[in-house]
Amino acid sequence: MAKKVVATLKSGKGKDFTKVIKMVRSEKTGAYNFREEIVHNDHIADFLKAK
Repeated sequence: MAKKVVATLKSGKGKDFTKVIKMVRSEKTGAYNFREEIVHNDHIADFLKAK
């Protein structure tokens, strides 16, 4: 599955997107979770600013 995603991102219009990983702290437990998302290059800053 991961190979397919990476191959898709490297060819054609996939270069306009980036996989972003953000560390988010849980309000209930205080533990950190990682949130992954594939975001268009123009919206990376918005993704990282959002809570």
